[in-house]
Amino acid sequence: MNNKGVGAVFCLIAALLMAAKYLAAAIFMSGISSWSVELFRSALQHVGPPLSIAAVIALVLGIAFLVWGIVQDGNTSKKK
Repeated sequence: MNNKGVGAVFCLIAALLMAAKYLAAAIFMSGISSWSVELFRSALQHVGPPLSIAAVIALVLGIAFLVWGIVQDGNTSKKK
């Protein structure tokens, strides 16, 4: 798999991690009869920052691999 493919996979992982954060907060609030913005924010705080941190790390890695793959493709096309 080339660097652009690896970068795309890391970006997908970042999106899945962010979705998991919001899904976990929604599942945490599933027993509540009335929803509000404040309650959802508190549920997000209850989930905590590890999923967000992992998502940001995966996104940075994904963008880095994408840029590296594009630079490598540019260098190989200049050599021909």
